Amino acid sequence: MTLRIRTIARLTGIREATLRAWERRYGFPRPHRNESNYRVYTRDEVENIRRVAKLIEEGLAVSEAIAQVQSTPVGELPVREQLEERFWSAVMVLDGDEADRVLGEAQASMEVEPYVDTLLMPLLREMGQRLDIAREHLASALIRQRLRALLLAGDSRPDGPRVVLACPERDTHEGGLLALGLHLKRKGWRVTLLGADTPAEALHAACQQVRPELVALSCVRKREAEELRQVLQAAVEACAPALVVVGGPGAREHLKTLFSVGAQYAETTEELVALWQQARGALNRT
Repeated sequence: MTLRIRTIARLTGIREATLRAWERRYGFPRPHRNESNYRVYTRDEVENIRRVAKLIEEGLAVSEAIAQVQSTPVGELPVREQLEERFWSAVMVLDGDEADRVLGEAQASMEVEPYVDTLLMPLLREMGQRLDIAREHLASALIRQRLRALLLAGDSRPDGPRVVLACPERDTHEGGLLALGLHLKRKGWRVTLLGADTPAEALHAACQQVRPELVALSCVRKREAEELRQVLQAAVEACAPALVVVGGPGAREHLKTLFSVGAQYAETTEELVALWQQARGALNRT
């Protein structure tokens, strides 16, 4: 599959005129010409352009970035970087089968937690900046499928603490929530995953049924402080008396608002568990 220069420019952020100038000055990239004499780019060429764009963002001059990419083919990169480049390359041309194949190869060669923390989650965080909507949907769906399968395959202790995981209403990015559930399950927690776009009424029903000790909410969607206050206030009331811990970039911007409604904030699984232990210790002392 090949792509036209207009598509390459849109996906990489490199203007068509710039790509043509690089071709004249540096001999990079080297597109083919189709029957209509339009420039078309192969998957490997698309990936090399993306690598150059990334190096420029990191501060390299154009000539240095192009030289580095030309001197280090994808096959000579460290294994994890090769997998990342192959994944992005497949997604760029909307080859879902190849992208999923790459994720499968990575899973077979890595332990579960490094696979999640050093490959899947960084890919998920980067795609909003790298991809258009169609490609982001394709890529995020593949990664969420992997995370969900890992979560369902894990065992938890039958007497472990219970946690309910959800994204608040109108928040649909559940990748981080799935990774959190996986980590907690591997620590022995019993996980009830409600997932994306969960209204307060659903949180209340779930808490009434399973009586969790902790409710973790992932807020990725950006909201104004007042909107977030209303959403979290409803969630805290719906989940009482369980501790509510919130994470994600949508909450990080409004910590004062978050604390004002009685919720806590955590960046990592370890911080979340520590907050639960503190709350449990305080309750036992009381």
